[in-house]
Amino acid sequence: MPRPNDNREFRFNEYLGRMAKSIGHLDRYEPLHAYLTGLCLPGERKSVEPMAARIDPFHVQARHESMHHFVANAPWDDVDLLRIARSQVLDQMDRHGGIEAWIVDDTGIPKKGSKSVGVAKQYCGILGKKENCQVAVSLSVANEAVSIPVAYRLYIPETWATNIQRRQAAGIPDNIVFRKKWQLSLEQIAWLHNEGIPLAPILADAGYGNITEYRDQLTEWKLPYVVGIHENTCVWPPGKQPSKPKRIHHMGRPPTLLRRSDDNRPLSVEAHAKNLPVSAWHDQTWREGTKGAMHSRFAFLRVRPGHDDCHRKEARPKEWLIIEWPPEEPNPMKYWFSTLPPDSSHEELVRLIKNRWRIERDYEELKSEFGLDHYEGRNWRGFHHHATLCISAYAFMAAERARFSPSATFSFLKSPPIPDCFRPRGSPAPS
Repeated sequence: MPRPNDNREFRFNEYLGRMAKSIGHLDRYEPLHAYLTGLCLPGERKSVEPMAARIDPFHVQARHESMHHFVANAPWDDVDLLRIARSQVLDQMDRHGGIEAWIVDDTGIPKKGSKSVGVAKQYCGILGKKENCQVAVSLSVANEAVSIPVAYRLYIPETWATNIQRRQAAGIPDNIVFRKKWQLSLEQIAWLHNEGIPLAPILADAGYGNITEYRDQLTEWKLPYVVGIHENTCVWPPGKQPSKPKRIHHMGRPPTLLRRSDDNRPLSVEAHAKNLPVSAWHDQTWREGTKGAMHSRFAFLRVRPGHDDCHRKEARPKEWLIIEWPPEEPNPMKYWFSTLPPDSSHEELVRLIKNRWRIERDYEELKSEFGLDHYEGRNWRGFHHHATLCISAYAFMAAERARFSPSATFSFLKSPPIPDCFRPRGSPAPS
Protein backbone atom coordinates (compact mmCIF):
# COMPACT_ATOMS: atom_id res chain seq x y z
CA MET A 1 0.00 0.00 0.00
CA PRO A 2 1.53 3.39 -0.96
CA ARG A 3 2.51 5.68 1.88
CA PRO A 4 0.77 9.09 2.09
CA ASN A 5 4.08 10.90 1.41
CA ASP A 6 4.70 9.09 -1.91
CA ASN A 7 3.02 11.83 -3.96
CA ARG A 8 4.72 14.74 -2.22
CA GLU A 9 7.24 15.27 -5.00
CA PHE A 10 4.45 15.27 -7.58
CA ARG A 11 2.50 17.84 -5.53
CA PHE A 12 5.54 20.07 -5.19
CA ASN A 13 6.24 20.00 -8.92
CA GLU A 14 2.60 20.70 -9.70
CA TYR A 15 2.73 23.63 -7.26
CA LEU A 16 5.96 24.86 -8.83
CA GLY A 17 4.42 24.56 -12.28
CA ARG A 18 1.48 26.78 -11.31
CA MET A 19 3.84 29.41 -9.95
CA ALA A 20 6.05 29.22 -13.04
CA LYS A 21 3.08 29.93 -15.29
CA SER A 22 2.21 33.01 -13.25
CA ILE A 23 5.66 34.61 -13.60
CA GLY A 24 5.60 34.58 -17.39
CA HIS A 25 8.89 34.01 -19.19
CA LEU A 26 10.10 30.44 -19.61
CA ASP A 27 13.64 31.46 -18.65
CA ARG A 28 12.42 32.32 -15.14
CA TYR A 29 11.48 28.72 -14.36
CA GLU A 30 15.02 27.59 -13.59
CA PRO A 31 15.85 30.41 -11.11
CA LEU A 32 12.38 30.03 -9.56
CA HIS A 33 13.05 26.33 -9.06
CA ALA A 34 16.55 27.03 -7.73
CA TYR A 35 15.41 29.77 -5.34
CA LEU A 36 12.56 27.77 -3.84
CA THR A 37 14.78 24.72 -3.51
CA GLY A 38 17.46 26.82 -1.81
CA LEU A 39 14.90 28.18 0.67
CA CYS A 40 13.64 24.70 1.49
CA LEU A 41 16.97 22.92 1.89
CA PRO A 42 18.93 23.05 5.18
CA GLY A 43 21.44 25.86 5.61
CA GLU A 44 22.21 28.64 8.05
CA ARG A 45 21.92 31.46 5.50
CA LYS A 46 19.16 31.79 2.90
CA SER A 47 20.57 34.82 1.07
CA VAL A 48 21.30 34.39 -2.63
CA GLU A 49 25.00 33.50 -2.61
CA PRO A 50 24.91 30.72 0.03
CA MET A 51 21.85 29.21 -1.65
CA ALA A 52 23.58 29.29 -5.04
CA ALA A 53 26.57 27.45 -3.55
CA ARG A 54 24.32 24.71 -2.15
CA ILE A 55 22.24 24.39 -5.32
CA ASP A 56 25.11 24.38 -7.87
CA PRO A 57 28.53 24.20 -6.15
CA PHE A 58 30.41 23.86 -9.47
CA HIS A 59 28.86 26.99 -11.06
CA VAL A 60 28.30 29.27 -8.08
CA GLN A 61 28.87 32.59 -9.84
CA ALA A 62 26.57 31.86 -12.78
CA ARG A 63 23.88 30.45 -10.50
CA HIS A 64 24.22 33.43 -8.15
CA GLU A 65 23.79 35.91 -11.02
CA SER A 66 20.72 34.07 -12.31
CA MET A 67 19.03 33.87 -8.91
CA HIS A 68 19.95 37.43 -7.99
CA HIS A 69 18.49 38.83 -11.21
CA PHE A 70 15.33 36.76 -10.70
CA VAL A 71 14.68 38.05 -7.18
CA ALA A 72 16.03 41.62 -7.40
CA ASN A 73 15.20 42.73 -10.94
CA ALA A 74 12.75 40.46 -12.80
CA PRO A 75 9.32 42.18 -13.02
CA TRP A 76 7.03 39.36 -11.91
CA ASP A 77 4.01 40.04 -9.71
CA ASP A 78 4.14 39.11 -6.01
CA VAL A 79 0.35 39.10 -5.77
CA ASP A 80 -0.02 36.27 -8.28
CA LEU A 81 2.39 34.01 -6.39
CA LEU A 82 0.77 34.84 -3.05
CA ARG A 83 -2.60 33.81 -4.50
CA ILE A 84 -1.16 30.43 -5.48
CA ALA A 85 0.47 29.98 -2.06
CA ARG A 86 -2.80 30.95 -0.40
CA SER A 87 -4.84 28.46 -2.43
CA GLN A 88 -2.39 25.68 -1.58
CA VAL A 89 -3.05 26.19 2.12
CA LEU A 90 -6.77 27.02 1.92
CA ASP A 91 -7.45 23.67 0.25
CA GLN A 92 -6.11 21.92 3.34
CA MET A 93 -7.52 24.48 5.78
CA ASP A 94 -11.02 23.64 4.55
CA ARG A 95 -10.44 20.04 5.66
CA HIS A 96 -9.92 21.31 9.22
CA GLY A 97 -12.98 23.56 9.49
CA GLY A 98 -12.07 26.52 7.27
CA ILE A 99 -10.73 29.94 8.21
CA GLU A 100 -11.32 30.83 11.86
CA ALA A 101 -9.39 34.11 12.07
CA TRP A 102 -7.60 36.82 10.10
CA ILE A 103 -4.49 37.71 12.08
CA VAL A 104 -2.86 41.13 11.76
CA ASP A 105 0.74 41.66 12.79
CA ASP A 106 4.06 43.21 11.83
CA THR A 107 7.57 41.88 12.10
CA GLY A 108 10.92 43.61 12.45
CA ILE A 109 14.08 42.70 10.55
CA PRO A 110 17.21 44.16 12.20
CA LYS A 111 19.57 45.80 9.71
CA LYS A 112 22.86 47.65 9.74
CA GLY A 113 23.49 50.78 7.71
CA SER A 114 20.98 53.11 6.09
CA LYS A 115 20.70 51.94 2.46
CA SER A 116 18.29 48.98 2.68
CA VAL A 117 14.81 50.05 1.65
CA GLY A 118 12.69 51.28 4.57
CA VAL A 119 15.38 50.85 7.21
CA ALA A 120 15.17 53.26 10.15
CA LYS A 121 15.48 53.38 13.91
CA GLN A 122 12.04 52.18 14.93
CA TYR A 123 10.44 49.68 17.27
CA CYS A 124 11.57 46.14 16.48
CA GLY A 125 9.37 43.48 18.08
CA ILE A 126 11.98 40.74 17.88
CA LEU A 127 14.39 42.91 19.90
CA GLY A 128 11.74 44.50 22.12
CA LYS A 129 13.09 48.02 21.65
CA LYS A 130 13.76 50.73 19.08
CA GLU A 131 16.58 49.68 16.80
CA ASN A 132 17.76 50.02 13.20
CA CYS A 133 15.44 47.71 11.28
CA GLN A 134 12.89 47.17 8.52
CA VAL A 135 9.27 46.49 9.48
CA ALA A 136 6.74 44.59 7.38
CA VAL A 137 2.98 44.49 7.98
CA SER A 138 1.18 41.24 7.25
CA LEU A 139 -2.20 39.55 7.31
CA SER A 140 -2.55 35.82 7.90
CA VAL A 141 -5.49 33.43 7.70
CA ALA A 142 -5.59 30.72 10.34
CA ASN A 143 -7.41 27.95 12.13
CA GLU A 144 -6.31 25.48 14.81
CA ALA A 145 -4.47 23.28 12.29
CA VAL A 146 -2.74 25.65 9.86
CA SER A 147 -2.01 29.31 9.12
CA ILE A 148 -0.29 31.29 6.38
CA PRO A 149 0.51 34.97 5.64
CA VAL A 150 -1.56 36.03 2.63
CA ALA A 151 -0.49 39.70 2.46
CA TYR A 152 2.93 41.15 3.23
CA ARG A 153 4.06 44.73 2.73
CA LEU A 154 7.08 46.74 3.83
CA TYR A 155 6.31 49.74 6.04
CA ILE A 156 7.97 52.87 4.64
CA PRO A 157 8.73 55.48 7.34
CA GLU A 158 7.82 59.05 6.52
CA THR A 159 11.53 59.98 6.30
CA TRP A 160 11.78 57.55 3.38
CA ALA A 161 8.44 58.33 1.77
CA THR A 162 9.28 62.02 1.39
CA ASN A 163 12.91 61.60 0.29
CA ILE A 164 13.05 61.45 -3.51
CA GLN A 165 16.69 60.37 -3.69
CA ARG A 166 16.23 57.47 -1.29
CA ARG A 167 13.05 56.39 -3.06
CA GLN A 168 14.78 56.34 -6.44
CA ALA A 169 17.85 54.52 -5.14
CA ALA A 170 15.68 51.79 -3.58
CA GLY A 171 13.23 51.58 -6.49
CA ILE A 172 10.14 52.45 -4.42
CA PRO A 173 7.18 52.68 -6.84
CA ASP A 174 5.61 56.12 -7.33
CA ASN A 175 2.23 54.94 -6.01
CA ILE A 176 3.70 53.97 -2.63
CA VAL A 177 3.05 56.80 -0.20
CA PHE A 178 3.42 57.07 3.55
CA ARG A 179 0.90 54.96 5.45
CA LYS A 180 0.87 54.20 9.14
CA LYS A 181 1.05 50.51 9.99
CA TRP A 182 -2.61 50.35 10.97
CA GLN A 183 -3.55 52.01 7.68
CA LEU A 184 -1.53 49.42 5.75
CA SER A 185 -3.36 46.74 7.70
CA LEU A 186 -6.75 48.15 6.72
CA GLU A 187 -5.68 48.20 3.07
CA GLN A 188 -4.69 44.54 3.33
CA ILE A 189 -7.99 43.61 4.98
CA ALA A 190 -9.96 45.44 2.27
CA TRP A 191 -7.92 43.74 -0.47
CA LEU A 192 -8.40 40.28 1.03
CA HIS A 193 -12.13 40.92 1.38
CA ASN A 194 -12.29 41.95 -2.28
CA GLU A 195 -10.43 38.74 -3.17
CA GLY A 196 -13.45 36.83 -1.85
CA ILE A 197 -11.73 35.15 1.10
CA PRO A 198 -14.28 33.96 3.70
CA LEU A 199 -14.69 36.47 6.51
CA ALA A 200 -13.48 35.72 10.02
CA PRO A 201 -12.79 37.75 13.18
CA ILE A 202 -9.78 40.07 13.03
CA LEU A 203 -7.10 39.35 15.64
CA ALA A 204 -4.46 41.97 16.43
CA ASP A 205 -2.22 43.08 19.28
CA ALA A 206 -2.40 46.41 21.11
CA GLY A 207 -0.28 48.14 18.46
CA TYR A 208 -3.41 48.06 16.29
CA GLY A 209 -6.25 47.51 18.76
CA ASN A 210 -5.44 50.60 20.81
CA ILE A 211 -6.12 52.83 17.77
CA THR A 212 -9.75 53.90 17.88
CA GLU A 213 -9.86 54.74 14.15
CA TYR A 214 -8.73 51.22 13.38
CA ARG A 215 -11.47 49.61 15.48
CA ASP A 216 -14.07 52.05 14.15
CA GLN A 217 -13.24 51.15 10.55
CA LEU A 218 -13.52 47.43 11.25
CA THR A 219 -16.90 48.08 12.87
CA GLU A 220 -18.04 50.12 9.87
CA TRP A 221 -17.05 47.21 7.63
CA LYS A 222 -19.00 44.86 9.93
CA LEU A 223 -15.88 42.83 10.67
CA PRO A 224 -15.82 41.49 14.25
CA TYR A 225 -12.52 41.78 16.08
CA VAL A 226 -10.58 40.60 19.11
CA VAL A 227 -7.79 43.13 19.63
CA GLY A 228 -5.36 43.97 22.39
CA ILE A 229 -5.48 47.33 24.16
CA HIS A 230 -3.22 49.16 26.63
CA GLU A 231 -3.88 49.28 30.35
CA ASN A 232 -4.65 53.04 30.25
CA THR A 233 -7.51 52.64 27.73
CA CYS A 234 -10.68 54.07 29.28
CA VAL A 235 -14.07 52.33 29.44
CA TRP A 236 -17.45 53.01 30.95
CA PRO A 237 -18.07 50.22 33.47
CA PRO A 238 -21.27 48.16 33.25
CA GLY A 239 -24.30 50.30 34.05
CA LYS A 240 -22.58 53.61 33.27
CA GLN A 241 -22.29 55.77 30.18
CA PRO A 242 -21.70 59.42 29.18
CA SER A 243 -24.21 61.97 30.43
CA LYS A 244 -26.81 63.37 28.07
CA PRO A 245 -26.35 66.88 26.64
CA LYS A 246 -27.19 69.63 29.11
CA ARG A 247 -28.06 73.19 28.33
CA ILE A 248 -26.09 75.63 30.46
CA HIS A 249 -27.00 78.93 28.78
CA HIS A 250 -30.43 79.80 27.41
CA MET A 251 -29.02 81.38 24.27
CA GLY A 252 -27.98 79.61 21.08
CA ARG A 253 -28.80 76.15 19.80
CA PRO A 254 -29.47 73.30 22.22
CA PRO A 255 -26.34 71.15 22.82
CA THR A 256 -26.22 67.76 21.11
CA LEU A 257 -22.92 66.26 22.31
CA LEU A 258 -22.45 63.86 25.21
CA ARG A 259 -20.59 65.03 28.27
CA ARG A 260 -18.65 63.85 31.30
CA SER A 261 -18.66 65.20 34.82
CA ASP A 262 -16.50 64.86 37.91
CA ASP A 263 -18.73 62.14 39.31
CA ASN A 264 -19.37 60.39 35.98
CA ARG A 265 -16.18 59.57 34.15
CA PRO A 266 -14.77 56.44 32.50
CA LEU A 267 -12.05 54.41 34.21
CA SER A 268 -8.86 52.93 32.80
CA VAL A 269 -9.17 49.20 32.20
CA GLU A 270 -6.39 48.64 34.73
CA ALA A 271 -8.24 50.53 37.46
CA HIS A 272 -11.45 48.73 36.55
CA ALA A 273 -9.72 45.33 36.72
CA LYS A 274 -8.42 46.05 40.22
CA ASN A 275 -11.92 47.01 41.39
CA LEU A 276 -13.52 43.73 40.30
CA PRO A 277 -14.70 41.26 42.93
CA VAL A 278 -13.16 37.79 43.19
CA SER A 279 -16.33 36.30 41.68
CA ALA A 280 -15.65 38.10 38.36
CA TRP A 281 -12.59 35.96 37.63
CA HIS A 282 -12.71 32.59 35.87
CA ASP A 283 -10.04 30.01 35.12
CA GLN A 284 -9.99 29.18 31.40
CA THR A 285 -8.02 26.54 29.48
CA TRP A 286 -7.37 27.09 25.76
CA ARG A 287 -5.19 24.19 24.59
CA GLU A 288 -2.80 21.45 25.58
CA GLY A 289 0.85 22.47 25.54
CA THR A 290 4.04 20.45 25.83
CA LYS A 291 3.92 20.89 29.62
CA GLY A 292 0.21 20.25 30.04
CA ALA A 293 -2.95 22.32 29.78
CA MET A 294 -2.42 26.01 29.10
CA HIS A 295 -4.72 28.06 31.30
CA SER A 296 -5.03 31.40 33.07
CA ARG A 297 -7.53 33.58 34.95
CA PHE A 298 -9.81 35.93 32.99
CA ALA A 299 -12.63 38.41 33.54
CA PHE A 300 -15.30 39.03 30.87
CA LEU A 301 -17.31 42.25 30.91
CA ARG A 302 -19.67 44.16 28.63
CA VAL A 303 -18.50 47.80 28.57
CA ARG A 304 -18.58 50.91 26.42
CA PRO A 305 -15.21 52.24 25.17
CA GLY A 306 -14.70 55.75 26.55
CA HIS A 307 -12.74 57.44 23.76
CA ASP A 308 -13.81 60.84 22.41
CA ASP A 309 -17.23 60.88 24.10
CA CYS A 310 -17.42 64.67 24.15
CA HIS A 311 -17.41 64.77 20.35
CA ARG A 312 -20.18 62.20 19.91
CA LYS A 313 -23.96 62.44 19.96
CA GLU A 314 -24.45 58.83 21.03
CA ALA A 315 -22.54 56.59 23.37
CA ARG A 316 -20.42 53.91 21.77
CA PRO A 317 -22.09 50.49 21.68
CA LYS A 318 -21.16 47.89 24.25
CA GLU A 319 -18.47 45.34 23.48
CA TRP A 320 -16.48 42.74 25.33
CA LEU A 321 -13.62 43.68 27.63
CA ILE A 322 -11.49 40.65 28.42
CA ILE A 323 -8.82 40.89 31.11
CA GLU A 324 -6.13 38.32 31.88
CA TRP A 325 -4.73 38.30 35.41
CA PRO A 326 -2.91 35.11 36.46
CA PRO A 327 -3.21 34.57 40.23
CA GLU A 328 0.58 34.58 40.65
CA GLU A 329 1.00 38.02 39.05
CA PRO A 330 0.81 41.26 41.08
CA ASN A 331 -1.03 43.13 38.31
CA PRO A 332 -3.27 42.28 35.35
CA MET A 333 -1.24 41.12 32.33
CA LYS A 334 -3.28 41.87 29.20
CA TYR A 335 -6.51 43.44 28.00
CA TRP A 336 -8.64 43.01 24.88
CA PHE A 337 -11.71 44.54 23.22
CA SER A 338 -13.98 42.32 21.15
CA THR A 339 -17.08 42.93 19.05
CA LEU A 340 -18.03 39.27 18.94
CA PRO A 341 -21.75 38.78 19.74
CA PRO A 342 -22.91 39.27 23.33
CA ASP A 343 -23.78 35.56 23.61
CA SER A 344 -20.24 34.44 22.70
CA SER A 345 -18.90 31.92 25.19
CA HIS A 346 -15.90 32.64 27.37
CA GLU A 347 -14.21 29.61 25.84
CA GLU A 348 -14.63 31.01 22.31
CA LEU A 349 -13.26 34.41 23.28
CA VAL A 350 -10.17 32.99 24.96
CA ARG A 351 -9.55 30.53 22.14
CA LEU A 352 -9.52 33.35 19.59
CA ILE A 353 -7.33 35.54 21.79
CA LYS A 354 -4.75 32.79 22.15
CA ASN A 355 -4.98 31.77 18.49
CA ARG A 356 -2.90 34.84 17.67
CA TRP A 357 0.18 32.86 18.74
CA ARG A 358 0.06 31.13 15.35
CA ILE A 359 1.43 34.17 13.54
CA GLU A 360 4.34 34.32 15.97
CA ARG A 361 5.12 30.69 15.22
CA ASP A 362 4.80 31.39 11.48
CA TYR A 363 7.31 34.23 11.68
CA GLU A 364 9.67 32.14 13.78
CA GLU A 365 9.68 29.38 11.15
CA LEU A 366 9.76 31.78 8.21
CA LYS A 367 12.89 33.36 9.64
CA SER A 368 14.69 30.37 11.11
CA GLU A 369 13.84 27.78 8.43
CA PHE A 370 13.15 29.81 5.28
CA GLY A 371 15.35 32.88 5.68
CA LEU A 372 12.66 35.56 5.60
CA ASP A 373 15.08 37.97 7.27
CA HIS A 374 18.17 36.89 5.30
CA TYR A 375 17.74 38.98 2.15
CA GLU A 376 20.83 41.17 1.64
CA GLY A 377 19.62 43.32 -1.25
CA ARG A 378 18.52 46.90 -0.80
CA ASN A 379 15.67 47.51 -3.23
CA TRP A 380 11.89 47.39 -2.88
CA ARG A 381 11.32 44.73 -5.53
CA GLY A 382 13.94 42.34 -4.15
CA PHE A 383 12.66 42.68 -0.59
CA HIS A 384 9.12 41.72 -1.60
CA HIS A 385 10.15 39.05 -4.12
CA HIS A 386 12.29 37.31 -1.49
CA ALA A 387 9.48 37.47 1.09
CA THR A 388 6.94 36.14 -1.43
CA LEU A 389 9.16 33.18 -2.26
CA CYS A 390 9.75 32.46 1.44
CA ILE A 391 5.99 32.50 2.05
CA SER A 392 5.44 30.30 -1.02
CA ALA A 393 7.90 27.70 0.28
CA TYR A 394 6.37 27.86 3.75
CA ALA A 395 2.87 27.49 2.28
CA PHE A 396 3.76 24.16 0.70
CA MET A 397 5.17 22.90 4.00
CA ALA A 398 2.12 24.15 5.93
CA ALA A 399 -0.27 22.44 3.50
CA GLU A 400 1.67 19.18 3.74
CA ARG A 401 1.60 19.35 7.52
CA ALA A 402 -2.15 19.85 7.46
CA ARG A 403 -2.42 16.90 5.08
CA PHE A 404 -0.19 14.34 6.80
CA SER A 405 2.02 16.01 9.45
CA PRO A 406 5.16 14.61 7.73
CA SER A 407 8.57 14.71 9.37
CA ALA A 408 10.69 15.33 6.24
CA THR A 409 8.65 17.47 3.88
CA PHE A 410 11.49 18.56 1.58
CA SER A 411 13.68 15.45 1.50
CA PHE A 412 13.01 14.96 -2.23
CA LEU A 413 14.21 18.40 -3.37
CA LYS A 414 17.74 17.59 -4.51
CA SER A 415 16.96 17.44 -8.22
CA PRO A 416 13.26 17.53 -9.14
CA PRO A 417 12.62 17.42 -12.92
CA ILE A 418 11.36 20.33 -14.99
CA PRO A 419 7.71 19.68 -15.89
CA ASP A 420 7.11 18.88 -19.56
CA CYS A 421 4.95 21.99 -20.02
CA PHE A 422 8.01 24.17 -19.28
CA ARG A 423 10.58 22.22 -21.32
CA PRO A 424 11.56 23.92 -24.60
CA ARG A 425 10.05 22.33 -27.68
CA GLY A 426 12.17 19.60 -29.18
CA SER A 427 14.20 18.95 -26.03
CA PRO A 428 14.23 15.28 -24.93
CA ALA A 429 12.54 14.22 -21.74
CA PRO A 430 14.90 13.02 -19.03
CA SER A 431 15.46 9.30 -19.04
